[in-house]
Amino acid sequence: MSLTSVLAQYIVRRPQRIALLQHIAEQGSITRAAKSAGLSYKATWDAIDELNNLAKKPLVERSVGGKGGGGARLSIEGERVLRLYQRLQALQAQVLEATEDISDLDLLSRLMLRTSARNQLHGQVVRIDSHGRNDEIHLELSGGQCLTAQITHDSTQTLELEIGSQVIALIKAGWLELQAPHQANTLGYNSMQGNIEELLSAPGSPTEIKITLPSGQTLCALAEPSLLEALRLAIGSKVQVQFSPTHVLLGTPL
Repeated sequence: MSLTSVLAQYIVRRPQRIALLQHIAEQGSITRAAKSAGLSYKATWDAIDELNNLAKKPLVERSVGGKGGGGARLSIEGERVLRLYQRLQALQAQVLEATEDISDLDLLSRLMLRTSARNQLHGQVVRIDSHGRNDEIHLELSGGQCLTAQITHDSTQTLELEIGSQVIALIKAGWLELQAPHQANTLGYNSMQGNIEELLSAPGSPTEIKITLPSGQTLCALAEPSLLEALRLAIGSKVQVQFSPTHVLLGTPL
């Protein structure tokens, strides 16, 4: 399945978020785009990170700070996806006009997956290794970084995975283990390095850490403040995360 198909499925499932592209194109500012879309500033940034993670190239180019909370504009790829969104909107209007039973749309809505996983990364299957009842699915992410997921062979068949399949890797924030840069990771674990972009703290809760990878994609991790202090991690610090292949869930568009 092509990347355009993946994005098309995302547009159907999450129209409010993909519509952010239009708000950003019109407003040229994250703050104004958030207000226009009826979202919080943080929710808007989360949506942009999610969109950029799912695309092979960033859809939104941004600059932090400045008047209005930082400027933002669509990349060439973002403009292309916005045109796709606008065409699908026109098709959607035609479908709604032709639909006789509105309950059919409710059924389609129930069949579409929504997930609480904070980390959603688009990848392509490049290798499948079988180990008894389990398979190791090797993915190449946007930007060339690699990722391994371990799922059952039955799941591989159910998802109809093969070399070249486009998938979404889902990883909960709590499954990411923070490490110092270049620290030896657990044998067989996935390991990624990036820079800490943001730290969000709340009393009595783990700190939320936003990590930017070299590809421009982002990861969200959770850690206790004491661990951040022990590792001497702050905004701008290089950091490494590791996570087990068994903690990578895979999804494919319907």
